[in-house]
Amino acid sequence: MSDAREDAPPSIDPMVDFESAFDDAPFKLSDYRIEDFVTLTLFWALILVVFTQFFSRYVLGSSIGWTEEIARYLLIGVGFLGSVMAARNGSHIMVEFFYHYMPPWQARLLERLVGLVSLGFYIAMAWIAYQLASRTNSLMVSVDLPKSIIYFTVCAAFVLMALRTIQRLYLKYRDRTDVV
Repeated sequence: MSDAREDAPPSIDPMVDFESAFDDAPFKLSDYRIEDFVTLTLFWALILVVFTQFFSRYVLGSSIGWTEEIARYLLIGVGFLGSVMAARNGSHIMVEFFYHYMPPWQARLLERLVGLVSLGFYIAMAWIAYQLASRTNSLMVSVDLPKSIIYFTVCAAFVLMALRTIQRLYLKYRDRTDVV
């Protein structure tokens, strides 16, 4: 008779798991969605604005006024739209430690519960961001654009996170043999 438990997780060398994170997968355009390209575009715009700010300040000796504010808003957009990608991939920060020591049925249940709580959070935050955007009437300081653009962007990101979470939960429920 063996002393090993039947439901115990298999012992895996931690270095193998660490090294597998750096395996290069072939590039497939079909792995990416529209939010990935929008986020990439905002990221490159952020790089260009920050470079313009750096160049004007340290090379020309006179900083361009609008670059700091626009860079801040672009960073907000990159952060929230990047979260949509994380919601789609299920790669938001979480504590995976406990999943490895639970029976598979309990880990699946907890994963789905966390997904539902996340969905509720995204919906609530989308509503709050929408309310805030609707009440914001001021303009940006250095550019004559309404500040509500930023809040509507955050609202759209939360709506997209909720939709991607619904999609992820649906795919998990459809495939009942999934392993956490």
